[in-house]
Amino acid sequence: MSGGSTNGSRIAASPGLRPPARAAALCALLALAFAAAPAALAAQDKAVPTGPPEQTPTETETETARAIDFEAEQLAYDREVDTVIALGNVILRSDDRSVRADQVSWDRRTGNIIATGNIRLVDEAGNQLFTDQIELSETFEAGAMAELLIALRAGGRLAARSAQRDESGIAVLTDAAYTACAVTDAEGCAKNPSWRITAKRVTFDQETQRIRFTGAMLELFGARILPLPGLALRTDGKAESGFLVPDFRVSQVNGLEMSGEYYWRLGDNRDLTLGAYVFSNVAPMASAKWRHLTDKGAYQVTGYLTASDRLTDFTGAAGFQNEPRGYIEGNGRFQFSPEWSLTSSIRLATDRTFLRRYDLSRDDRLRSTINLERITDKSYFSLAGWATQTLRINAQQGQIPLALPALDFRQIVADPVLGGEVELQVNSLALLRNDGQDTQRAFAGAKWDLRRLTGLGQVVTMTALVRGDVYNTDNILATTTPTYRGTEGWTTRGIATAAIDIEWPFAGEAFGGTQVLKPRVQIVASPKLTNLAVPNEDARAIDLEDSNLFALNRFPGYDRVEDGTRITWGVDWELQRPGWRVSTTIGQSYRFDDPEDQIFPVGTGLSERVSDFVGRTQIRYRNFLNLTHRFRLDKDDLAIRRNEIDAAIGSRRTYVEIGYLRLNRDIQTVEDLRDREELRAAARIAFGRKWSMFGSGVFNLTNADEDPVFQPDGFEPIRTRLGIAYQDDCIEFGATWRRDFITAGDAARGNTFQLFFALRNLGFR
Repeated sequence: MSGGSTNGSRIAASPGLRPPARAAALCALLALAFAAAPAALAAQDKAVPTGPPEQTPTETETETARAIDFEAEQLAYDREVDTVIALGNVILRSDDRSVRADQVSWDRRTGNIIATGNIRLVDEAGNQLFTDQIELSETFEAGAMAELLIALRAGGRLAARSAQRDESGIAVLTDAAYTACAVTDAEGCAKNPSWRITAKRVTFDQETQRIRFTGAMLELFGARILPLPGLALRTDGKAESGFLVPDFRVSQVNGLEMSGEYYWRLGDNRDLTLGAYVFSNVAPMASAKWRHLTDKGAYQVTGYLTASDRLTDFTGAAGFQNEPRGYIEGNGRFQFSPEWSLTSSIRLATDRTFLRRYDLSRDDRLRSTINLERITDKSYFSLAGWATQTLRINAQQGQIPLALPALDFRQIVADPVLGGEVELQVNSLALLRNDGQDTQRAFAGAKWDLRRLTGLGQVVTMTALVRGDVYNTDNILATTTPTYRGTEGWTTRGIATAAIDIEWPFAGEAFGGTQVLKPRVQIVASPKLTNLAVPNEDARAIDLEDSNLFALNRFPGYDRVEDGTRITWGVDWELQRPGWRVSTTIGQSYRFDDPEDQIFPVGTGLSERVSDFVGRTQIRYRNFLNLTHRFRLDKDDLAIRRNEIDAAIGSRRTYVEIGYLRLNRDIQTVEDLRDREELRAAARIAFGRKWSMFGSGVFNLTNADEDPVFQPDGFEPIRTRLGIAYQDDCIEFGATWRRDFITAGDAARGNTFQLFFALRNLGFR
C-alpha cells in the first residue's frame, strides 16, 4: 500500500535530544505521514473506526506543509490504544531524504514514535544511518538510539554503543569508533579494519557537518599507538582544520628531521598550511602554502625559510657563510572568457644548493613564466615572458637569458586558397642577458597545406611556406660557440620552402591479426640561406631522430632553417592481434647539395649527403609489457649512434622498469651535443598480498672519452633508493633508504632514511 499527504501542521521543534545525521528530520517525515494515516484508512475502509477528528489546517499551515510519500506492505490503526502501525518494508520519502524500517508505530496518546528492525536513514547529503530501534516523541524533540552505524557518503564509518541529542541539538555518541577501512571482505564476511579511531565521546553537528572526537586514540591492527587530541572530521568530505601527522627522516647533512604541518581551512575556496621542520644538525625551517580558488581561476603559493651555512665559493676554497635561505614557488591559471586566459608560475631560490640540501627538489634550473593566451577555432595568440635561474654549480647566471616579451600569433584563413588551408603567423622574441649576448627577433610568414587521397589510396600532402625574418644582436663575442653568435647588429633573412609528401598504406591479414604497411616518400626544397648570419638561440640541440625525420625543418627552433633539396624515405609497419600491438618505423634521407655547405655539426647524422638510418620499434602486450626502442645507425658501418630503450614489464603490483640511453655521436665541438650513457632502473615486488619492496637507481655510464669536460669514470651512481611498504584499501606506511652520490656545495652526498604514513579519509599524509 502506498499513499501521500500534505495535511497536518508543521510544529517547530524546540532543542532536545535527536539522533545524529539528521535522523530527527527524517523521523519527522515519518510522523507527518502517520498524522494523515487515520484519515487515509477511513477513506479506504469505513469499517475501521477513526480517531478524534482532525482540525482543519489554517491557510498558512497548508502552504508550509511538507509533501510526504510513504509505502508499506500493511497499515493498521488500533482504536483501543490509539496507535498507528505500519508493517513490512516501510518507506517514507521527502525530497532527498528517506527512512526505511521493518515496522513503525505511533502512539497518539503519548506521542511516542518507535521504528524497529533494519532501520536505514538517509539525509540529503547521502549519509546513511543504520540501527535496530529509534524512539522519538510526537514533536520529535527527543530521540535515542543504541548500537548504531553511520556510513558517510564521503567515505568512512562511525559506530557507537548509543547516541542522544544534547540541549544544543548536537548528537552525542558514546563509546564510538571511526574507520575508513572496509569492515567486510569480498564474500561479505566481517573482518577487522587495519586502523580505527576510538573515542569515549563523539559529537556530530549536522548543521556544520562536523564530527569531533574527545579522547581519540589511533589503533593500528588492534594496537593503541597514538593519541589524537582535537581530532575533527567533516561528513561532506571537505577538509577540516587541524594538525597533520608528522614525518620523520634522517639525512647525512641535516641529521634527524621531524616535520609537521597545521592545515587551516579558511573557506570552501581557500586554505593555508603552515609547516615546521626541526633538525638535529641545523636550524629549524618554516614553510607556508596558500591556495585560493576564485571565480576566474585558481592560484597557489608555497614558501620555505631558514638560516644555515651555505657554500659561497664553488672553486674549492673554504667559503661557508651563515645567512637566511629560502625558496618560493607559485602558479596559477585564470580564465577570463572562453577565449582569453592567463597562466603564470614563479620559482625562485636564494642560492643554488638550498633545494637539494633540504631535499625539496632535484631540478637544476628554476623557470618563472607568464603567458596571456587567446584561443579560438581559427586563431591563436600568446604574449609571454620567462626568466630562468640556474642551479648548476659551474653555470654563469649572467649567461642565462630573460625572455620578454615573446609574442606568437597564428591565424587560419577561413576560405581555402587553391583548395588548401592557409595559416598566417607572426612571431617575435627578445632575449636579454646581464653578461652575455642580447638578441631580438621578429618574423612573419604563411604556410599553405593541401591534402588529397588519390584513387589508388595514396595520401598526398603538398606544402608551401614563405617567411621573412629580422634579427638584432649585441655583444656576440660573449657567446662561446662561434656558430651560435650570428652577425653583430641588424640582419634580415628570407625563407621559402616547398614540399610534397606521399604515403601509400597497404592493409591485410598476418600472423592471426591485421597488419598495415605504409611506405612514405617526401621531397623538400628550399633556396640557399645565410643561416650563420643570424644567432642561434632556440635550435641548438639538433639530432636526427624518428620524430623529426619527415619534418620540414629538422632543427627544433626557428633560428636555424634547413635549406637545399632533399628526399626522405621511410617505411611504417604495424601489426595488431588480440592483446598484441607491434609497430616499427625506419627511414633515411638524401641531400642533393654539397655537404660542405651544410650547417649540421658532424655526428648529428645529417652532415653528409646520405643521412644515418633512424627508427623506432614499439611492442605492447595488454597492460603487462610495453617496450620502446629508438635508434640511429651509422650509414657506413651500421654502428649504433643512438640507442634508447624504455621498458616496463609486469602488473600494477609487481613490475620492472628500465631506461637506457647511449649517444655515441663523437661530437666534441658543440657544448649542447655531448655524448653520454645513462641507465635508469626501478622495480617493485609485491608479496604477502599487501606488502611490497621497491627500489630505483640512476647511473651515469659515460666515460672520459665521451665527456672530456667532466671526465667521468664509466660507472658513477647518481642516486639509489630502496624501501618497503604496506598498503591496503585504507592505509599505507613504510620506510625508504636513499643514497646520493653527488656533492653539490653544502648539499653533500650521503644517506637519507625516511618513514612515511598515510591514512585514507583522515587527512593524514
